[in-house]
Amino acid sequence: MLIAADYPFLEILGSMILFFAWVAWFWILISVISDLFRRHDIGGWGKGGWTLFLILVPFLGVFCYLISQGRHMAERNVERAQAAQSEFDSYVRDRAGGAAGEIADAKKLLDAGTITEAEFESIKQKAIA
Repeated sequence: MLIAADYPFLEILGSMILFFAWVAWFWILISVISDLFRRHDIGGWGKGGWTLFLILVPFLGVFCYLISQGRHMAERNVERAQAAQSEFDSYVRDRAGGAAGEIADAKKLLDAGTITEAEFESIKQKAIA
């Protein structure tokens, strides 16, 4: 019990809060740096300047970036999410449309008598898979 007396509960709680704040700050720093390098509206010198500012004066640099670019940062994240969603939707449409198109073409060939029922089922199974 001698160890417990040397490190009381409030100091443990304070250490946990400090550790949480430290992790949260690193998370924000990484978010700022990733947003900075994903931007297309500023050039290399602008990115280099912001990076140098973030390295030399980290807390002030992060806060200045968030104050000056916070709204734009959120807009860029929304645009990236919408682009990813539309790309995924396009991929799904292409995959689904491709299978349906193959089955429809095979059905036309079956109706014309060009292929047999077994060949149609084989094409259909390949298209579905």
